[in-house]
Amino acid sequence: MKRTPTAEEREREAKKLRLLEELEDTWLPYLTPKDDEFYQQWQLKYPKLILREAASVPELLHKEVQQAFLTLHERGCLFRDLVRIQGKDLLTPVSRILIGNPGCTYKYLNTRLFTVPWPVKGSDAKYNEAEIAAACQTFLKLNSYLQVETIQALEELAAKEKANIDAVPVCIGPDFPRVGMGSSFDGHDEIDMKNRAAYNVTLLNFMDPQKMPYLKEEPYFGMGKMAVSWHHDENLVDRSAVAVYSYSCEGPEEESEDDPQLEGRDPDIWHVGFKISWDIETPGLAIPLHQGDCYFMLDDLNATHQHCVLAGLPPRFSSTHRVAECSTGTLEYISQRCQVALQNVRDEADNGEISLKSLESVVLKQGEEIHNEVEFEWLRQFWFQGSRHKKCTDWWYQPMSQLEEMWRKMEWLTSAVLREVRREGISMEQKNEMLTSILAAITTRQNLRREWHARWKLNQPKELREKEKGTESTPHRRAFRCQSRIARTLPADQKPECRPYWEKGDPSMPLPFDLTEIVSELRGLLLETRP
Repeated sequence: MKRTPTAEEREREAKKLRLLEELEDTWLPYLTPKDDEFYQQWQLKYPKLILREAASVPELLHKEVQQAFLTLHERGCLFRDLVRIQGKDLLTPVSRILIGNPGCTYKYLNTRLFTVPWPVKGSDAKYNEAEIAAACQTFLKLNSYLQVETIQALEELAAKEKANIDAVPVCIGPDFPRVGMGSSFDGHDEIDMKNRAAYNVTLLNFMDPQKMPYLKEEPYFGMGKMAVSWHHDENLVDRSAVAVYSYSCEGPEEESEDDPQLEGRDPDIWHVGFKISWDIETPGLAIPLHQGDCYFMLDDLNATHQHCVLAGLPPRFSSTHRVAECSTGTLEYISQRCQVALQNVRDEADNGEISLKSLESVVLKQGEEIHNEVEFEWLRQFWFQGSRHKKCTDWWYQPMSQLEEMWRKMEWLTSAVLREVRREGISMEQKNEMLTSILAAITTRQNLRREWHARWKLNQPKELREKEKGTESTPHRRAFRCQSRIARTLPADQKPECRPYWEKGDPSMPLPFDLTEIVSELRGLLLETRP
């Protein structure tokens, strides 16, 4: 089942097409450090983008971070994500792992990543190896360092704006005299800056361009091969900063700035590209990233500009520290939501059957919506990523088991609601209210289960698909042939798992997995209640 693109996705695609039409066969201009106006343009159009050169970072921290990257990579802890773009499952060219606060998640491209906890005070995480524990500790140390650097950069930016000057450099080396907060900042400013730099996760990335058979060409400026296409970072706290530590494993030490034959960026060197969103007047920037460089996107830069990562020759790691918007993305949040739904349980029989405290439409509606949230935003997201979470730690397995148990009770809650809707003697008015409150959520559940189950089947080995081919329609078989290559590229521990899933007639479950007949029945009952 193909997902309908959201209004935001349609608008973004339309803007991209309009921009490409305007360009026709021409490239937009972009600048590199070889261009005389590069730094002036950076100051004027990209003042909230800050680069800290590697020499300004403590040497010991470089050594520890770079060893931590290699440790996690050697132990197979970074994975290519199976993401969902415009209804299609695609493997990212970049391998990733999310490290951060225990119980925190980060969602991008319709995929929820679950943190490998870093060892903050009070954490009970147990790691599979001491070296993995040390690596997580190192990235927590890097996180603390980048928080301090970010606050300093925000102070410098604020000082510049208050003084209305353009003298604060955007590229800062080890000898740059640091600007203090001084008396011009009040307590509120200081708290706000700390909140904008309160990084709760880091998304680690790795790619070896030499092992990628195909990388997209940058489409607007002609900047060359892209490891990551133009984008805004998703699901971040409004106006929060992003800090990135870059580590190219080996390769050319210096950019070929004096080579008269070389136009544009050096394709052997990794760069980060920046442009103002949907602007064809302002030149873009391609900033070379040398081993150990850090860059910072401050304030609203991530919202007003887009960035991409331009591939060089050597393998590259990066650690991208973010203030993830976690109001609906923590284990604590979803556990509390489940408890809210289960507050409507009056009694529970030995066989699992439930009686309800309330039949109020607002209570029923909320319960079914929470049911959907825990199933599709948490359980299915987690298990669709296979067993890869076990590589570093089993921290998430007990919480997911608890969430699944609460979800199972919600299946019994839904069954109890359906029993009440079907009960003889209930007034047409009350029946109408109950049906109206639950039908949309149950219909959504059926549609999403069909989509997730189809995604799972599309990514299974050929022999499993062949086994079920006789029961599928022609469009499904065509989709199998189109997307079977994805399954062949995934290692066994990353094979998607369709969970929760149960066969029809399973005595442990009060309702079927496929809700088609129930949705049809509810629609019919709703029609009967209308005058």
